[in-house]
Amino acid sequence: MTVPEPKRSTLDLIGNTPLVLLKGPSEAAGCEIWGKCEFANPGASVKDRAALWIVRDAEARGELSPGGTIVEGTAGNTGIGIALVANALGYKTVIVMPDNQSKEKMDTLRALGAELVLVPPAPFSNPGHFVHTSRRLAEETEGAVWANQFDNIANRKAHIESTASELWDQMEGRIDGFTCAAGTGGTIAGVGLGLKALDENVTIALTDPHGAALYNYYAHGELKSEGSSVAEGIGQGRITANLEGAPIDTQFRVSDEEGIEWVRRLLAEEGLCLGLSSGINVAGAVALGKQLGADARIATILCDTGFRYLSSLYNAEWLEAKGLPVFPWLAR
Repeated sequence: MTVPEPKRSTLDLIGNTPLVLLKGPSEAAGCEIWGKCEFANPGASVKDRAALWIVRDAEARGELSPGGTIVEGTAGNTGIGIALVANALGYKTVIVMPDNQSKEKMDTLRALGAELVLVPPAPFSNPGHFVHTSRRLAEETEGAVWANQFDNIANRKAHIESTASELWDQMEGRIDGFTCAAGTGGTIAGVGLGLKALDENVTIALTDPHGAALYNYYAHGELKSEGSSVAEGIGQGRITANLEGAPIDTQFRVSDEEGIEWVRRLLAEEGLCLGLSSGINVAGAVALGKQLGADARIATILCDTGFRYLSSLYNAEWLEAKGLPVFPWLAR
């Protein structure tokens, strides 16, 4: 076993996450399904990468000065990543978040020292949407920059420069397919562009939850949503700047029930405690594996830790209220 080299900075702990073969999904797909363990980042999610690249980009462009403030609208994980990066670099953080996200994310942001602004959930067309609210706050705050994760392509650059190359190296250049869901679009577009630059034959698949519009966009050319999902941080109704030019070859739509089944199995059978977005990603990877065949090697993103959803996804009353299956051990 190779021992990781010591790091000179806590920010160097972001990225270079482990890759693990997922036994149950591999058996279900009839090929190899690999999970990139993004919960191993310091902020316990894939969004640490985007946070670091966005902050470094703002510094490089001279927009962030010592003691400045970073403002962002987020479902939670990007805010957590930004708060940690900001603390390490001496900046303040203001996070705007919909008030229907998990209590754990809210508590974590407050614990990290971020100023948390909660707003009611609203469609993107509404001026009260969390993204528009965060932009206005940044404009009104002296010395502040707006992270703008949805349309700031430093987000997808993080995955072109780190996630894609890490996957390529970890899989020794033998990767047939990659899939994940889209929130900002940074991960799917960045990994897709990065892998296509190394091998244009890698199949890039979008895995969309119900309630999002991208499945229909890539399948039929129309931004149209159907159904709904309780998954946090994924699902998109527009083509963000990060998604422009994303090399999507095929697409899948996955229900919450199917995603939850993989969350259940990965915890009960393989000891991985994950969020629902990870379960949806794994369901998509299984679908892609079945499509590509027995010799395929598929990678996906295990986005964040399930410990962030103890009051929701891992709470029997919450699941019952949403009409979702309750994990057997919670029912006891």
